[in-house]
Amino acid sequence: MSRAVLVVDDDPFIRKLIVTTLEDVADFSLYEAGDGEQALELARRVHPSIVLLDVDMPRLDGIAACRALRKLPGAAAARIVMLTAAGTGHAAAARRAGADLFLTKPFSPLDLLKLVDELGEPGG
Repeated sequence: MSRAVLVVDDDPFIRKLIVTTLEDVADFSLYEAGDGEQALELARRVHPSIVLLDVDMPRLDGIAACRALRKLPGAAAARIVMLTAAGTGHAAAARRAGADLFLTKPFSPLDLLKLVDELGEPGG
């Protein structure tokens, strides 16, 4: 069964790094969005099981997008990993919005693979 990973970041280089890192991971379909509004549109269609969500984005930031994703029937149960720059103080607001985990940028591709592998396991 294929599961969807939604990668949301306004930086196309970060999205490319994540997608390139994850593209050979079995059983995952990868989707990209450049901001929170695009993420919500995609989530309505693809029902992601994992969302990698940047905090600072135009149009709709990651905190607001996280809160909205938690209200979408097809995305409410997704594991949401906030992508945060080192030293930012968004953790409390992101947790209140429904974030499950945090990954600090810059991150290692190996750390990303390990995290997605763990989240992709049943009960992960």
